Amino acid sequence: MADHYYNAEDLGKFGNIAEFQKPMADKFFDYYGEVFKDGALTAKEKSLIALAVAHAVQCPYCIDAYSSDAYEKGFSEAQMMEAVHVASAIKGGAVLVHGVQMMNKVKEISM
Repeated sequence: MADHYYNAEDLGKFGNIAEFQKPMADKFFDYYGEVFKDGALTAKEKSLIALAVAHAVQCPYCIDAYSSDAYEKGFSEAQMMEAVHVASAIKGGAVLVHGVQMMNKVKEISM
């Protein structure tokens, strides 16, 4: 039995999701491929965005994949870490802004 939930080797098996539902997997991979092509944003810019989002959603597979991808596309360690800090600031802000909901509820029930 594994000592952890995530196995780095599983990232290489991502394409295997087609085994249980090939039509849906094909649609996903077609879409995914289109998303990461050059468009209004370059594929390089999209890689850095993906790295930040990977941290925000806390996906270790995505973090591994986009750390490698962003580095290979020429981003520096400082740029990559700054992107992680941007994700952290947005995620932290999202948590805090929901504090307004808590404050509203407490004010309602304390009246």
